[in-house]
Amino acid sequence: MEIHTFILVGIIASFVLAASAIPGIATFYTNYASSACYGNQNNGVMIAAASDAIWNGGAACGKFYTVQCTGDRNAIPHPCKAGGVTVKIVDHCPGCPSTLDLSREAFSKIADPVAGIINIDYR
Repeated sequence: MEIHTFILVGIIASFVLAASAIPGIATFYTNYASSACYGNQNNGVMIAAASDAIWNGGAACGKFYTVQCTGDRNAIPHPCKAGGVTVKIVDHCPGCPSTLDLSREAFSKIADPVAGIINIDYR
C-alpha cells in the first residue's frame, strides 16, 4: 500500500511540474565579460540574459531558471538533447528575439548550437 501511494504522489508531482513550465524561445551568446546585473563579476558559464518579458526592471537578476529544449525553430532537424540545464540570470537582452539568451555552454547542454534558436520550456 505504501509503495502505491509513493508512486501515485510521484506521478502527480510530475504532472504539476510539467504544467508549471512556460513555453519560450532560446538563443545563445558568447561574450560574458560584463553584465547588467553584476558588472565584471564572474558568474560562471551557466548563465543567461533575460528578455524584456522576464527582465522586469532588473528584478530578474540572480533568479534561476531550469530550461529544457522542446524543438526546433529553423531547418536544423532534432536539435534537442535530453535533460535540462539550470541558469542564473545575469544580464538583460533588450529587444531579443528570444525569451532567454543562454550562454553558449548552457545552450550546448540542451541543444546543438548549430540550431542557433530553439523552442524551450522554462520554470
